[in-house]
Amino acid sequence: MLRLFDTAQGRVVPFQPREPGKVSMYVCGPTVYGPPHLGHGRFALVFDVLRRYLRWSGFEVTYVSNITDIDDKIIQRANDEGRAAADVATGCEEVWWRAMDAIDVLRPDHDPHATAYVEQMVALIAELIERGDAYVADDGVYFAPAVVADYGLLARQSLESLQAGARVEVVEHKRSPVDFALWKLAKPGEPAWPSPWGEGRPGWHTECVVMSLDLLGDGFDIHGGGLDLAFPHHENERAQAVAAGRTFARHWVHNGFVEVGGEKMSKSLGNFTNLLDLIESTDPRAYRLLVLRAHYRSPVEVSKATTDDAAAQLRGFDALARRAAMVELPPVAPDPAALARFRELMDDDLDTPKVVALVADLRTRANTALDDDDLEAASGLFGAFAEICSALGLVLHAGGGEVPADVLDVARRRDEARAAKDWATADALRDQLVADGWVVEDTPTGTQVRPA
Repeated sequence: MLRLFDTAQGRVVPFQPREPGKVSMYVCGPTVYGPPHLGHGRFALVFDVLRRYLRWSGFEVTYVSNITDIDDKIIQRANDEGRAAADVATGCEEVWWRAMDAIDVLRPDHDPHATAYVEQMVALIAELIERGDAYVADDGVYFAPAVVADYGLLARQSLESLQAGARVEVVEHKRSPVDFALWKLAKPGEPAWPSPWGEGRPGWHTECVVMSLDLLGDGFDIHGGGLDLAFPHHENERAQAVAAGRTFARHWVHNGFVEVGGEKMSKSLGNFTNLLDLIESTDPRAYRLLVLRAHYRSPVEVSKATTDDAAAQLRGFDALARRAAMVELPPVAPDPAALARFRELMDDDLDTPKVVALVADLRTRANTALDDDDLEAASGLFGAFAEICSALGLVLHAGGGEVPADVLDVARRRDEARAAKDWATADALRDQLVADGWVVEDTPTGTQVRPA
């Protein structure tokens, strides 16, 4: 049985879906006001892996991830650039999907946009006001978390503690520092929608409540996102649902941060790396492998050294795939013990670091079986290796068994170095080929390479 860490309970618990054989997931998507950074890429990859594993396990998964296409940051960028807010959001969303496609993140079954749900948000806000859980102020509408008995659940703190630690903000219309905006009255020139309280736009914390319950229904299975969203964003979503008498998410799952020099990566800190830059400078699959090599709840350090190391490991995986493509392996079922171990590790709160070690071990054992001409054993081991990689979204580049042109070029340059008696260069080029997963052989006709 799959067990996941539940943020609300503060421990690893059995995953119990609302409906047998089906899983409903809602993962907070991007606010489209700039290019995605590596932190965005991590949450997308973490929940893509969870979604793929659930499907591999036989579940029918409905996956929803929203697009926040109206927000203060979008409006600010539009004003700075003299553009319409809708143009900023549309352009940045296109960049987002380009990045997601590049790292092989599956598209959501539904990608609701905030601007398409404003009418439903107005209805929810009106209901909360009628219940006495929200109040109208001069600049909009605010929600009062004090009406929710267990407010602070996802932060693992009481309301009193949160009030004591709240930042002092000059918001004269709020009754309490923990109150948050449900509706913001528009300033001149800002995008606006009609409401009983004046033209304006919804607060960020309201959109996901409406969209998740509309598309997935009460008591949907998993609400996920980055750890920075647990509080206040997800807590404020949950509070509105509770106040409205709705059953919200059954399980809360959050992934850890991407770090640079021990600091969380984020746009606000100014230390983010554009995800597209990483994709263009290295094998895009390397970021997925790097994410898998860290437990999803732990920080992951992203640097040139760590991505280069992940890319090198991928070349070894590809080398096995090429070697298997060049051999007529008998039809043998994937090694059942390996698949059972994969399931055991993933069911233990998605222990992907040990899964990556399992994949690396299968690669070694499959290569050894091929060296020994034990094709039956090689077939079972490679089958498990390939199936696990597929379940994780790790695409293998077999290349039809052919040696790529860039590898042949390295071999040619090595021959030229040997002919010139430049042994240092020749040795360095040989080491490069070996490190990339190739077997190098000296023959009368020159350097020959084949998959390791």
